[in-house]
Amino acid sequence: MPADLLIYALVAAGLVFWLRNILGTRHGDERDRPNPFTRPPEEKTAKAAPGEATGVGLAGLEPGPTPALERNMAIAAPAQTGLLDISRADRSFDTVEFLRGAQDAFVMIVEAFARGDREALQPLLAEPVYQAFLGVIQDRETTGQKASVEIHAIRKAEIVSARLDRRDAYITVRFIADETNILRDAADMLLHGNPDRVTETIDVWTFVRDTKSREPGWLLIETSDEDASDRAQKTVPDA
Repeated sequence: MPADLLIYALVAAGLVFWLRNILGTRHGDERDRPNPFTRPPEEKTAKAAPGEATGVGLAGLEPGPTPALERNMAIAAPAQTGLLDISRADRSFDTVEFLRGAQDAFVMIVEAFARGDREALQPLLAEPVYQAFLGVIQDRETTGQKASVEIHAIRKAEIVSARLDRRDAYITVRFIADETNILRDAADMLLHGNPDRVTETIDVWTFVRDTKSREPGWLLIETSDEDASDRAQKTVPDA
């Protein structure tokens, strides 16, 4: 082999080795993105801050330390009694961990709806909500419209109501998010939104879970948008 070709081969081999070390390789065994409400127990690390004032023990089972909420989390006063009822009925319930999962679910559902990803949506939505989402997805597919949503930040996730009805826990969360939401027609012409503009959206979602079920996941059973009057501009349909 000529010397110059040998040098090029050695350089190429070195680059391949370096890229594999930096980027890694895909081998087909990578895990799919997990359900946000089914984190393994070892990941649940939310604790009450030392010395925090006592009150409703929303992260535990009985009155005790108030949970140490993260910066963008909040609990409306009317929801506290319902959260305590839920924590007593479901010993695995943790308010902070629920809000983390709810925010992850918000991002996953909004992005999957924009993509028209039925497989990602169905496990997270109650059947009536799924059918409402599916109807909009099918309408877009029929007309050739394409939606795109980028969530830049969830600035606030607030539990506004919570209740226990027999064995079912219902929690309503108000999300305030910064996002870019656009809709294009079949010719790729912009119908709604601005790809260079970040807008504030306010969504109110209700989740439900059977507290006696062995399945830890919550289902989205109701959605509403406080500030979008145009159906095409809604992050997700009201359902």
